[in-house]
Amino acid sequence: MKFFCLTLVVVGVTLSCGRAADRPNVIVILVDDLGYECVGANGGKSYRTPVLDRLAATGVRFTHCFAQPNCTPTRVQLMSGQSNVRNYVKFGFLDPAVITFGQLFKSAGYATGIVGKWQLGHEQPDRPRHFGFEEHCLHHYLPTDGKLRYANPSITYDGQVRPFKNGEYGPDLTSDYALEFITRHKSGPFLLYYPMILTHGPFEPTPESPDYLGRAPDRGKQAHFADMVAYMDKLIGRLIAHLEELGLRENTLILFTGDNGTGKGIVSSTEQKGEVEGGKASTAVSDMHVPLIANWPGKISSGRTCGDLVDLTDFLPTICAAAGVAIPHDLRIDGISFLPQLRGELGRPREWIYSFWAPLRPTQTAKVGARGAVEQAFDRNFKLYSIGEFYDLRGDPEEIHPLKISGLSGEAAVAAKKLQSALDQFADARPAGLPLISPGVAAAKARADGAVPEAGRAKRTKRQARQEQLPNPKP
Repeated sequence: MKFFCLTLVVVGVTLSCGRAADRPNVIVILVDDLGYECVGANGGKSYRTPVLDRLAATGVRFTHCFAQPNCTPTRVQLMSGQSNVRNYVKFGFLDPAVITFGQLFKSAGYATGIVGKWQLGHEQPDRPRHFGFEEHCLHHYLPTDGKLRYANPSITYDGQVRPFKNGEYGPDLTSDYALEFITRHKSGPFLLYYPMILTHGPFEPTPESPDYLGRAPDRGKQAHFADMVAYMDKLIGRLIAHLEELGLRENTLILFTGDNGTGKGIVSSTEQKGEVEGGKASTAVSDMHVPLIANWPGKISSGRTCGDLVDLTDFLPTICAAAGVAIPHDLRIDGISFLPQLRGELGRPREWIYSFWAPLRPTQTAKVGARGAVEQAFDRNFKLYSIGEFYDLRGDPEEIHPLKISGLSGEAAVAAKKLQSALDQFADARPAGLPLISPGVAAAKARADGAVPEAGRAKRTKRQARQEQLPNPKP
């Protein structure tokens, strides 16, 4: 019944939208394991990102966009517009009952495609189509497509696995398919979801690296990561050039963001913070910080920077608003459209972000609450975990020194009350009977019972050693 109602509601909008040429194309780019600090426009100094820098200079750049600590939870949020508390089950899986932006756009008459990385379940070979994507070119989809994603990969094309053995590069193959999809649907409108394979490990040379396919000695993962960032930027430039060649650029909204922080072991230099170590899979707000750039020539602001809070649940309502695609009245959405901000208007800025994250390993369970997940609410200055830990992010962005809530005063006390109210809003949001399957859940239960694995404190202890000179911020 839900799908029937969905179709009725959205078809009504489709008929009222006019000619296809009047409806914008939408491209959502999700780069893998690239934190905020890696983009030049954000003050990054270590990598070449001229295409992204130009997009930021001619579009809108957000300074406070936050994802989940790792990839699957973020992808579920992004595609559904809902907090993970409502629909997340386990890593590498998207519940078939979830409604995605692919389904909404398809029902509204859009051609829909997904290219890049899937990693959302392979129980059924038609899963991308089930979620609304008519065409797909994916890595990490069917079990038979193997683990190789870069040199000599196996890629699934519309349900058929194709192995490559002659030095082909996985990101090039998915890029080719993206351009072909755009060409096929140049009369529009289309939705292209592009969860890129880059820049996730293993950190390997690209076709433009001197040591690709063993042409020279291995230069190490830091150098390879730099090459991967540059190649990611190049592929986005290739996509934009193709839109321009087809005369589609001014009718295409592009949103670019990341799925979580940069991979661990990668150290990047920045103008504001000096060296920044990758913090993927950490719940520290600095490690959930991702880039967000929006570009739509002539339709949204140019060269504007926005400091409003953005969560990845906000993407679904934003692109639906931009395209005139209705969201069914009975579909609960946690996201808030930031389309007004793209137009230079005030909009309805978030007052806080709520995160429900299920850890994968015992080493990630130090802040897990009673529901087997790390639950937190934060704004630009303060953060509160469901277990009662409170942080002043202005002086303690890596969350080393928790403050006692009972000792707070002034704006910190006001923030604590606000953030507790935010947590309370999701107290009953988990659907009854929805399981939470995660290797970290058993460790979470042990923690709730008072037996925290020592490994669960490893990340924090390491950070304390690195920042032992950091003073305790005063409440």
